[in-house]
Parts: sequence; structure tokens; C-alpha cells
Amino acid sequence: MSAATDVLQSTHQHINRDRLWQSLMELAKLGATVKGGVCRLALTDLDRQARDIFVNWCKEAGCTVSVDAVGNIFARRPGRNPNLPPVMTGSHIDTQPTGGKFDGCFGVLAGVEVLRTLNDLGVETEAPLEVVVWTNEEGSRFAPCMMGSGVFAEKFTLEETLAKVDAEGVTVGEALNAIGYAGPRKVSGHAVGAYFEAHIEQGPILEDEHKTIGVVMGALGQKWFDLKLRGVEAHAGPTPMHLRKDALVGASVIVGAVNRAALGHQPHACGTVGCLQAYPGSRNVIPGEVRMTLDFRHLEPARLDSMISEVRQVIEATCEEHGLTFELTPTADFPPLYFDEGCVEAVRGAAQGLGLSHMDIVSGAGHDAIFLAELGPAGMIFVPCEGGISHNEIENAAPQDLADGCAVLLRAMLAASQAIARGDMAA
Repeated sequence: MSAATDVLQSTHQHINRDRLWQSLMELAKLGATVKGGVCRLALTDLDRQARDIFVNWCKEAGCTVSVDAVGNIFARRPGRNPNLPPVMTGSHIDTQPTGGKFDGCFGVLAGVEVLRTLNDLGVETEAPLEVVVWTNEEGSRFAPCMMGSGVFAEKFTLEETLAKVDAEGVTVGEALNAIGYAGPRKVSGHAVGAYFEAHIEQGPILEDEHKTIGVVMGALGQKWFDLKLRGVEAHAGPTPMHLRKDALVGASVIVGAVNRAALGHQPHACGTVGCLQAYPGSRNVIPGEVRMTLDFRHLEPARLDSMISEVRQVIEATCEEHGLTFELTPTADFPPLYFDEGCVEAVRGAAQGLGLSHMDIVSGAGHDAIFLAELGPAGMIFVPCEGGISHNEIENAAPQDLADGCAVLLRAMLAASQAIARGDMAA
């Protein structure tokens, strides 16, 4: 019986919880904020320092490290058969301006801990393993988000991506060169045997359900719109209520409709008006124009379309009733995604084998795994975060939950490596 099989059949966790936690805390020092969070924007010098630490840790673990032209970093641990496509894991180490210690960073350092644990146990995998740091997942400094994995998956072109600029006019290409991470490796064409991403949930469901592991079934489809309502500005005193064309009154009806549509298409439906501006913005002037954003999400395409259709009907009826006109402009369209059944089952089987409480869950946020799923079998592992809070300096997660999620990642990657060797898992 191989050492890898021993690990898969054992109920022991194997992960060094304290080592994983210490690595997370060490990385969190780079860009640490007064409130206990992290500000480490993509392709800044702080990002360079974090990348250097990752590279050093992976080299110490016996990996070869390469960097591609958009700055994605690949740390490779060899397997028995170098011709097999690698089992990959990873995430990002850039943060929001007021970010936390765990978003993205947990996925990267869980991968590093998997490498260290396999070394401790003397386990040689069938397929090679790779831990990846994806460039600019957050999109805080450079738009769009999920930039590195998007170029890797050929969703964005390298040339256009390198030309993107930040608020100071610095391009991605210039920033990569400045920090020394404009790598020579070709971005596309890299084989993906399987990809797993461990992540804090960024929501409150696992904590509310008292579950340790979220077995991520897929990611919600997203459709975003900009909506402009146009009425007539008028004096707030002399204009009778029944003769007004108040754009804000119309907007209030539509906000309610977005909320009702999401509540009416559960489970998994979300509807949000995240931005709303009334013009001209004077206390004694009836708003003549409102600009607002609409964000619809669902796991089922037909129900996502139904939500939008219901709200559009309300928009049309409201404008007719209040004498308004409207412009509804699509701004984003990401189809729903179901992760590979083999990867999902590898995560579920790992949680069961370790005796960890778990539940099926869907991701409401975007992750690099969504792009990787188009290149090969992919799956995700969620662990709880305190209060469901993320993208916030007070973001927090329990050391044991993080270790448990890492233990699931280890077993899932070993199971995928064996499946690839048998020919049971293929892109």
C-alpha cells in the first residue's frame, strides 16, 4: 500500500495547524493595517515582498518555480510520472484596500502546507502538484478582477491586460517589470489535470449551519445592469404630488422589486441595488434623474432570466405610472457554473473521511477557480469566516477550521492525482 493511499484511508488530519497559522500571520505582516487587516494591492512593492516569501517557501519545500508573462507564479512538486498533467491548487495574495488576512491568502498557503505535509510524510504523488499565485484577483488597483487566471484561461488577451492602467496611469506591464515579476513563461497552453481552491466562505451560511466544510457545487451566474430613470426636476413646494414625475419614487419601487424577485426564486437567488444616485441632489428639488445598479445572481440560468424579466416588467410599469423614461444597460454577464463532479466528490469524500461536518454550498462570489473550470476539472472548498465578513479588516477565521479545510484539500488533491494516473479524471 502506497503512502498516498495510507493518507487517504487514514482518519488523521496530518496538517500542521500551527505551521499553517504562522504562515498566514507572517504573510499578513506585509501591508498590515491598524485595524488588524491587510492593504496589499496587486503589483505593488508589498505584493513583491509577499511573492518573494511564497517563492522562498516553495523552493524550501523542494519545488521548482516559474513565472508567466502576466505574473502568475507556479510552484511545482514533481510526481512519479512527469508526463501527467498536474493537480493544481492556489488563489491570490493581493488584497482589497481594507482587506483581511485570509481572503485568497488561505488558498495559497493551504497549498504550501499541503506540500510541506507531503514532505513530512514522505509521500510521492502520481501526478505532479502545483501551487499557483494568480495575479490581481481582487481588481482593486487594476480592472478587471481575476486578471491572471483570466489571461491564463484566455478570457482576456495578454496584450490588452498588460496595457491596463491604474488610477496613477501605471500600466500592468510597467508594474510587473517594476517588481520583477514579468516572467518569461508563456501564459496559455498549460495543462490542468485538476484544480482545487480552498477559500474562506465570505458569507455566513457555514457558521449559521454549524458546518466546518462547504462542498462547493458551483458558482452563481451573474448579470449586472446600469439603470437610468429620467423624470422632471421641479420645486418641492409648489409642485402638487399628483403632477410630479419623481425619478426617486420610481427607483424606490424598483428597489423593492429587485428584492422581491430574489426572495421569490430561492434557493440561491440574490438581487442587489448596490449604487443609487439621485440628481440634482438638492433637498428642495424633486429628483429628475436616478442612476442605479442592478445585480442579479442565480445558479440556474432560466431562473436568473426570470428574475430579470420580472424586474423589467416592474420598471416598465413604474415608468408608465410616474411619467418616467428609462435606459437599462447590461454591464456584466457571467453564466452559472457547476464544478466537475469528480472534484466535488473528492472534496465531499475527504470531509467524510476526516469526520468533518460538511454541507453542499454554492459560491456567490467570483474566484479564480471559475476560469480554471473551463480548462480542466475543478472544485472548491469553503471554510467558515466569522460573521460571514470578508473584504474587511476585521475578517477572521478559526485556526482549526483553516487546518480542517487544508486537510480536505490535501486528501482531495491526492485522490485527484490517483484518478488522473488511472485515467478516471480527464479534462
